[in-house]
Amino acid sequence: MRWTHGFAVAMTVLAVACRETADAPQGDVAKPELTKGVANSPGPTANAAAVSTDAFCGEHGVLEAVCTKCNPKLVAVFKAKGDWCAEHEFPESFCPICHPEQGGRPAVAVTGEEGPADGLKIRLRTRETARQAGIETAPATRSSDGASVVAVAQIAYDATRVARINARAAGVVREIHVDLGSRVQRGSPLAVIESAAVGADQAKLLALQAHLAVAESNFERTKDLEERGIIPRKDVLDSQHELAAARADLEATQKSLHLVDTKGTDGSYVLQAPFAGAVTQRTTNIGMLVDPDDMLFEVVDASWLWVEIQVREADVAAVRVGQTVLVTLEGTSEAREASGQIEYVAPALDPRTRTVLARARLANPDGALRANMYGRARILTDAATMSVVVPRDALQQARGIPVVFVKLSDTLFETRRVRVGLRHGDLVTIASGVRADELVVTQGSFLLKTEILKESIGAGCCEIEEK
Repeated sequence: MRWTHGFAVAMTVLAVACRETADAPQGDVAKPELTKGVANSPGPTANAAAVSTDAFCGEHGVLEAVCTKCNPKLVAVFKAKGDWCAEHEFPESFCPICHPEQGGRPAVAVTGEEGPADGLKIRLRTRETARQAGIETAPATRSSDGASVVAVAQIAYDATRVARINARAAGVVREIHVDLGSRVQRGSPLAVIESAAVGADQAKLLALQAHLAVAESNFERTKDLEERGIIPRKDVLDSQHELAAARADLEATQKSLHLVDTKGTDGSYVLQAPFAGAVTQRTTNIGMLVDPDDMLFEVVDASWLWVEIQVREADVAAVRVGQTVLVTLEGTSEAREASGQIEYVAPALDPRTRTVLARARLANPDGALRANMYGRARILTDAATMSVVVPRDALQQARGIPVVFVKLSDTLFETRRVRVGLRHGDLVTIASGVRADELVVTQGSFLLKTEILKESIGAGCCEIEEK
């Protein structure tokens, strides 16, 4: 069994001790002394608790730096590499019971690793130095890692935020206040339509108001006459019935006119926007004769959109309401990712495509998402997790150790030892060492690597001057 790989990974874990001190507040750091390796580094940021590479754990019979009894965190590292003696709970390659000839020591010395210290900082003299060096950065982002369902996705309008506005009554369009793309608020006027039917209703309204006034006067008069004993009670009831009928007719006509939002008394009415949004369709012009069946305007609120996902028949069992979905859209100059939650999974399978429709809502505050865009949806199932990804250009190998450089300021960068996961095209998954939203160096990372590998570095900070 090859055990040197497991030991190399163990050294990567041990190197994290330097990072904890490097993260502590520092002033201007002087040029560190020349050191080799990480565990031996006596520079200003070296961890005072770091064990000597020659220290031996007499209690357990192995080198102290790789004693899994004293350092339980190393157990997972050796197990991951398949270098593990389950019976004695030591790495198989130098288990003191199975391999006494090793003397509890790996074949490669602890000082054999000469990679850069985790947390080593590189300071540039000025911002101009960084510009001349061509240093560019990109944010580390989160991405799904683990069990997920991938399917084709299409952006669509949220049907609850789409209004198709018809004429309220037959008439002629006299004014138009909006055009395609116009932004409107709730109640904004769209058009003014002159209608004979509305004019008739307005005339009827005036007649009914007069009739109601007469009915009210008649009712009051009959009550007075009935109290004086001049007329019977029946006449009062008749006048009361007539008053109720007049009120009902008036209210019905008022509601009818309210629905069309009349403008003055000339028989015209105003079409209004039902909510804030943008005008996406306009099918009428001034002077056109329109009917209630005609759709004149479409207003859409695109601040929220739907993403419709075609889930394959074989994946349907893993998809349900409430799961997170990540949508990557490739229809723009830069790939864009949006996220939401599954709100609907269709109960029926499409017989033609053998897929099931799932739907989620996506926030679109800047309007960058547009209906009918296509992309790829990744639905995170229960076993899925989120991991950090960085551009492939950000990853460098420094004497066999994968590192990434994180921007702390315009002139200060920090070396991070990282554990690399899967690679997806131009992206690399980082299992540890970098947090989401940190800025990592892409263009110019090779220059920073050459600086940290100079013979003058230690575990503190090196400086790059303008050439």
